[in-house]
Amino acid sequence: MKQFENVTVLVEGNSYFDGAVTSRTVLFADGSRKTLGFMLPGEYTFGTEAAELMEITSGVLEVLLPGETEWQAVKGGESFNVPADSSFDVKVLEITDYCCSYL
Repeated sequence: MKQFENVTVLVEGNSYFDGAVTSRTVLFADGSRKTLGFMLPGEYTFGTEAAELMEITSGVLEVLLPGETEWQAVKGGESFNVPADSSFDVKVLEITDYCCSYL
């Protein structure tokens, strides 16, 4: 999806890892939310309460999902799912643009 219609975007941004990962929250009329953001090259660990669908719109990273022992390569146009109440690791290899949907 290239664009969202009839949404509210929160002005205050989210910043993690000293600004290396940033995002904005998008709220939908049905009560769902997404975040849109960028990750600079580096290694990060994220925790999540809700299940997530991470869609990589551009860039390249590797992800180590909960319960897995091997890193998975993910590039622009690909996605991965993260279970609720878990954490996951990423190695961002180049500036990466993402859309996170909370399920």
